[in-house]
Amino acid sequence: MESFYKNLAVEDAAEIERIARLMYDVRTARDEVLCRLGAADEAQALQCIVSGELSEHPNYEYYLSARILTDLHGQVRAELATRTQEVQGK
Repeated sequence: MESFYKNLAVEDAAEIERIARLMYDVRTARDEVLCRLGAADEAQALQCIVSGELSEHPNYEYYLSARILTDLHGQVRAELATRTQEVQGK
């Protein structure tokens, strides 16, 4: 299998690698927050808080953190897709 980075300029490859790493770090941070809540996703975490299975504080703040990280992950993923298309079109 040919390396994705093989035909890219060094600067472009480094930028894509940084964005990919950020995406991984954000996803990992979100997963750690969800693990603290014992939830598979944000919806399950919120349901556990609403039902009283989890206390409101600090769990609601953890839930909000997970939501923010999920949104950020989506933004970074979109940026990675855009940047990848740009450099492949050069």
